Amino acid sequence: MNLNVSHTTRYTFAEPVVHGLQRLRLKPKSTHGQQVLEWHMDFIGAQPQAAYEDQHNNHTTLVTIEPGVSEVVVTCRGSVSTVDRAGVTGQHSGHMPLWCFLRPTPLTRAGNRVRALVAAVEHDRADTLGFLHALSGLIAEQVVYEPGVTDVTTTAEQALAAGKGVCQDHAHVFISAGRLLDIPMRYVGGYLWMEDRVEQEAGHGWAEAHIPGLGWVGFDISNKVCPDERYIRVATGCDYSEAAPITGMAMGAGETSLTVDLSVSDKVLGGQQQQQCEGSQSQAQGG
Repeated sequence: MNLNVSHTTRYTFAEPVVHGLQRLRLKPKSTHGQQVLEWHMDFIGAQPQAAYEDQHNNHTTLVTIEPGVSEVVVTCRGSVSTVDRAGVTGQHSGHMPLWCFLRPTPLTRAGNRVRALVAAVEHDRADTLGFLHALSGLIAEQVVYEPGVTDVTTTAEQALAAGKGVCQDHAHVFISAGRLLDIPMRYVGGYLWMEDRVEQEAGHGWAEAHIPGLGWVGFDISNKVCPDERYIRVATGCDYSEAAPITGMAMGAGETSLTVDLSVSDKVLGGQQQQQCEGSQSQAQGG
């Protein structure tokens, strides 16, 4: 199917910026299961300086914030053709060896709660794919989908303790648990098309596990499915921090506010109806 995306991120600063730099991972790549037909990025208050592929093969753009501005707006528009591969992305490629995806990170470091979760999965560990599906279902039971309880700094252990969270938390718990079993795991950030809405408040996140014979296989714990043609993969990393759409710093900016306008549709975007990611559980959940 052809999916059309319009994604605007707006930063508003309390004080004029003296100096600022942002790293953007907002452009998807043509890879297994998807073909980028077109993609455009526009900037207000910032200037692109360099573009490269990072250690995870993510398209990355560095931009400088123009001195004296009080607002930066980054707008992406594009179209991506997708197919259903039952969640299978394929064999590993890129600059990072598989063993890098076994290392714990601050957001995914396993503690007693993650260890107890793994011990509670009633499935043969020799059946890796089946065990991961069982693990995914147990995480969905123990971490109820609820926006606003966690944030981008919440760890897997904290999400389990809260018993609530969003797609990012589900992915981090899944990644943390899988690494305990020596399964390479990674975070995926991107977009999800939902039939019942177009306007969204945030992009979507899920996880991938590297399984012998299959390669990388995706698991969307929040929606209890493997990613299909409704998903657009944009960036991957060992956790959310390495796949975040925008990271950076702004000196002299004071308090900063962020707003996101995101639309994902199977129709050409313009004045048509539009869709919402975070905050609803009808049909599908995002964020």
